[in-house]
Amino acid sequence: MEQQMRLQKFMALCGVASRRKCEEMILSGKIQINDRIVDTLGVKINPSKDQVKVNGKTIKIEQTKAYIMINKPRGYVSTLSDQFNRKTVIELIEGSITQRLYPVGRLDYDTEGLLLMTNDGDFTYAITHPKHHIDKTYIATVKGIPTLATIKKLRQGVEIENYSTSPAKVQVIKIMNASSQLKITIYEGKNRQVRKMCAAMGHPVIALKRIAIGDVQLGNLPLGKWRHLNQQEITKLVEGKEG
Repeated sequence: MEQQMRLQKFMALCGVASRRKCEEMILSGKIQINDRIVDTLGVKINPSKDQVKVNGKTIKIEQTKAYIMINKPRGYVSTLSDQFNRKTVIELIEGSITQRLYPVGRLDYDTEGLLLMTNDGDFTYAITHPKHHIDKTYIATVKGIPTLATIKKLRQGVEIENYSTSPAKVQVIKIMNASSQLKITIYEGKNRQVRKMCAAMGHPVIALKRIAIGDVQLGNLPLGKWRHLNQQEITKLVEGKEG
């Protein structure tokens, strides 16, 4: 009997994204099996016979796993392609990596700093699922000089749109004439969360850089460059999760 596998599990093993994100991609009609669009869950495939495409590109399970970090510049999107023809992070590693890698989570177009990429779906799940509480640390340059009361509010949680942010670690690390630098650590990672938190408190972000994910630091990696994660860093990220 031929081995069958759920489509979302196959996609995750190919490194596309976490299983939950893969399910969302299936429902949005971005997946084809043997050139037929699939938009319902529960479908099973035969990995050795069926051809699966994501956004028109064939995927397969990579035998060799790869884990890298990029110091993403501003002006790049952290996706594989972009409908507006903006530069993508894939361009930063083209010609250097033989495996087909995918971003682990996202980093905003206007934000620079640490972005992880891999072809390991389980690794992606371990880093991105909210229940695992993986910290993300940023340096935010904001307009104005926050008061102690403002810093306390940022630490406790801020009302943004229809939700309140979870407690964050916030400290002022530099004060300039009309701006300040804050070190902010969160684990939620909602869309543009740090920018929205600061804006809600009357201190819009001028520049934003992610410097750490969990215990893994960006360090002195030059802007626009990449390197492989070492085994210790991979282990820290996977075993350092909570929940």
